Amino acid sequence: MMVQPLEKREEHLTDAALLEMYRVMVRSRRLDERAWAIHRQGRIAFHVSAIGHEATQVAAAFAIHRGVDYVAPYYRDLAMMIGLGMTPVDFLKSLFGKAGEVSSGARQMGSHFSNKALNIVSTSAAVATQVAHAAGLAFAIQYKQRCGLVDPHDETQPRLALTCIGEGSTNQGDFHESMNWMGVFKLPMIMLVQNNQYAISIRVEKQMAVPNVADRAPAFGVPGVVVDGNDILAMYRALRQAAQRAYDGEGGTLVEAKTYRMTPHSSDDDDRTYRSHDEVEQWKQKDPILRFRHWLINETLLTDADAEQIDHEAQAEVDAAQAEAEEAPYPPAEAALGDVYA
Repeated sequence: MMVQPLEKREEHLTDAALLEMYRVMVRSRRLDERAWAIHRQGRIAFHVSAIGHEATQVAAAFAIHRGVDYVAPYYRDLAMMIGLGMTPVDFLKSLFGKAGEVSSGARQMGSHFSNKALNIVSTSAAVATQVAHAAGLAFAIQYKQRCGLVDPHDETQPRLALTCIGEGSTNQGDFHESMNWMGVFKLPMIMLVQNNQYAISIRVEKQMAVPNVADRAPAFGVPGVVVDGNDILAMYRALRQAAQRAYDGEGGTLVEAKTYRMTPHSSDDDDRTYRSHDEVEQWKQKDPILRFRHWLINETLLTDADAEQIDHEAQAEVDAAQAEAEEAPYPPAEAALGDVYA
């Protein structure tokens, strides 16, 4: 098949970084596929997939200061979480609800990501609430810098807040209020909109009267850019530029990634009721992992044998993670009563 080319790489992206980005994408994909399999076997209750979104999410993880800058994710951000440092064991323990689960102590359903050590902020099942949290975090970063409490150039301190949202959720009030704050206060923030064409079953044309979510950004005094969300190099460039604007005190940016979820909205959804098999197959030809693999091979950074080895290692890692998660004990019932409020 004809593979769409990617944009030119950023000069500072080393060969090692590019290969690590590819490994993260493959690790996330194999973990995601395993989650679907164990759901269909009746071993877990629910799964939300990131398949098709890997380029957007991994680019975002690598474009910021990972583990230091704040991230307020949404439920489809599995590849980003792996890119930020969460492990397959972390994720599978959340799906199985096992003791030691990092996001909530096994109190929330899977994909409600958080990790204090990595500055990943806990999210809610209610869509769009995370963007308001990110705006508050960005305001706090700015306030501390302006009051001289932290050095704005200190890379050991958070210097921006990145948040993610689906295009359907940009119709919620939280999005508009947060965008207004971002514009008025020039907050060090990135609003990453992952536009996968459907808000569950509602096509984007029925969600908004403008062709792009980014078209809304100028009304708030915020730059908005539209990027091919299946091109990891294009996404990295746009997000790195947005991060640098935030670090330099120039304010926030809305980055809209045009992408597609190749799976149903969740394990409870039947996508055959609202989109055709042909449409899904056409988007599979734009698979971000296949495009990146093709580019790496053309750049002589990867061989077919290398790619097969990376895939084998990812499968083995997921196998081991599943075994560890399934063998882990469930938390005691009384644990549900503790550590809910500070």
